[in-house]
Amino acid sequence: MKDIDTSGQAKQLTFINYAFGNLYAKNGGYECGIVNKAEPGATNPNAPDAGTGGDAWADYQKGFSANEAVNGTSDPWQYAWDDPRNGKAGPLKGNFNQLKQLKVKYPNLKIMISIGGWTWSKWFARAAATDAGRKQLVSSCIDVYIKGNLPFDAGSNAGGDGVADGVFDGIDIDWEFPGGGGQPYNIVDQNDKQNYTLLLAEFRKQLDAIGAQKGKRYLLTVAIGSGGDKIANTDPAQYSKSLDWINVMSYDFHGGWESAGPTDFQSNLYKDPDSPNVKTENGATYNVDAAIRGLLDKGVPPSKIVVGIPFYGRGWTGVTGGPKGDGLYQKATKPAPGKYEEGIQDYRILKSAPGTVYEHPVAKQSWKFDGTTFWSYDTPTTVRTKVDYAKRQNLRGVFSWELDGDTPDAELTKILGEANK
Repeated sequence: MKDIDTSGQAKQLTFINYAFGNLYAKNGGYECGIVNKAEPGATNPNAPDAGTGGDAWADYQKGFSANEAVNGTSDPWQYAWDDPRNGKAGPLKGNFNQLKQLKVKYPNLKIMISIGGWTWSKWFARAAATDAGRKQLVSSCIDVYIKGNLPFDAGSNAGGDGVADGVFDGIDIDWEFPGGGGQPYNIVDQNDKQNYTLLLAEFRKQLDAIGAQKGKRYLLTVAIGSGGDKIANTDPAQYSKSLDWINVMSYDFHGGWESAGPTDFQSNLYKDPDSPNVKTENGATYNVDAAIRGLLDKGVPPSKIVVGIPFYGRGWTGVTGGPKGDGLYQKATKPAPGKYEEGIQDYRILKSAPGTVYEHPVAKQSWKFDGTTFWSYDTPTTVRTKVDYAKRQNLRGVFSWELDGDTPDAELTKILGEANK
């Protein structure tokens, strides 16, 4: 968290989403919770605990040293039995405390807890299917993240009732995805479309109620898939009424999961008619502009739309140059090697990777090709083009996934900050 400050990122930001929180089967329904569990992932979609996981240690139990902390003060340690609350609660530590320190230093910065994500959206459909289920889920999320009631851990002497109160200014729902298209272990319900709207309305209702008690308005946002198929599975005109804004995940249009190619753009602003993918089902909607126009056409106010900009690239290897020698729209043999997983690489690494950088005049996307490996990603030039686009369309703004993909001097984040000017 300290890097967000020292890099210069924090002074550019209006909000940070802390990702992710998970939801679990509990008390006959489904609730938010913070636990440590093994994560089998998509390789074992039929495992009973597929889609589970968490890191309570990083969230609120880890003690940061003075040189790691935003405010330069180490997290306190005391034995649980020395605590004035009779061992039922310890000091707030971990990332949650560092987020709170960021807010002290940057009073205009809002912190959101983002719930779900690609890996942890298994139970959304089940939780949203009934009125009682929706009430239970929302109440539990507010209890943990807004009231700050964290499970007490005696080993680290951390957590307890109210310990995390004041960390989060709202909740972001990242259900990937209503109607299907996410992990193979996700539950899908035929009524996801209307249940998504009802779930968000319940979040709005309960957030307003706790806000009235605390004299504060809590934010509610979502992250949504940007393809036409994803947007069609929801009712944006209705669900947007409950929201402060919508984070449009306008990236991952193409990538290494299409292991044989053709190479294509992962976050292009506009459609390129020459793309071999443009004539596939929904292919013409896999661009930023189509996603934004799709939401506007459905009745979403522009003031509730935030454009997503990736701080990473998607890539392939085993690519030949093709007629123009630039590797675009060519076959591949497999995803490109990445630092964390195949086919994906942070901008901070791609910036100095070998190859020639190109920018497509129509699609407004950059790519890099070294004769074998092809990476589609956003450079400072294309990031600024997207920021200008958001301003020209009178949209709410822009956001990125994710902060640690940027350079140590916040090269891309500083351009995002131009949206505020």
